[in-house]
Amino acid sequence: MTQLLDNIFWHSLSGAQAHFAEGEASARRYAKGFSPILGFADAQHPDFQAITPYCELGEQFYCAGWSGTIPTGWQLVAESTMYRMVWDGVIPPDEPDFQARLLDPFNQQDAEQAMTLAQLTNPGPFGLRTIELGEYLAYFDNTKLVAMAGERSFAPPYREVSGVCTHPNYQGQGWAKRLMHKIIRRQLLANEIPFLHVMRSNDTAHALYLRMGFRDYCETAVRVIRRCE
Repeated sequence: MTQLLDNIFWHSLSGAQAHFAEGEASARRYAKGFSPILGFADAQHPDFQAITPYCELGEQFYCAGWSGTIPTGWQLVAESTMYRMVWDGVIPPDEPDFQARLLDPFNQQDAEQAMTLAQLTNPGPFGLRTIELGEYLAYFDNTKLVAMAGERSFAPPYREVSGVCTHPNYQGQGWAKRLMHKIIRRQLLANEIPFLHVMRSNDTAHALYLRMGFRDYCETAVRVIRRCE
């Protein structure tokens, strides 16, 4: 089953999350409004000719597992590597007294607060509709969203833990970690395997996830690219 993890975005976009996707047989993207991520049947030799008609000029996308020549009509914005980590720990304990709330993807205020927090903290590619991709749990200070964690890509049995972030004024109190524990616990009880991505440069988060019970599955290239013509 680990072959799914080797090209997880493609298997998500062409499988369980195909109804959130646009594209063709060899190339897909999350539809506009969701996380700006591309997936290709052959990740190392992506078919940009197939996906270009589904991308607007100026749109930026994340693309993983590819480090080849930038195709005509596209511009490299940034590149790095990231760890793909898979759960290898015990099931987290239940915390029934922890007041987490499920974000409603069809509630405009919830979606807008999630987007604002993501733009402030940059947990990775995020869109106004990203919270439709899975369960997103949040911690509020009165009516203000201050921490969240949720689910993004899904290729059964692997489900991604994503969108993990905390408002800068509320960091250091463990809210995001506790939200992650709830997400991971739900996934494990559903016989799903949690996984996540973290940038190689983010030593603090990487170390935290190792302590929590994740292990490194691989280190993969990741690029941000923009359609320019």
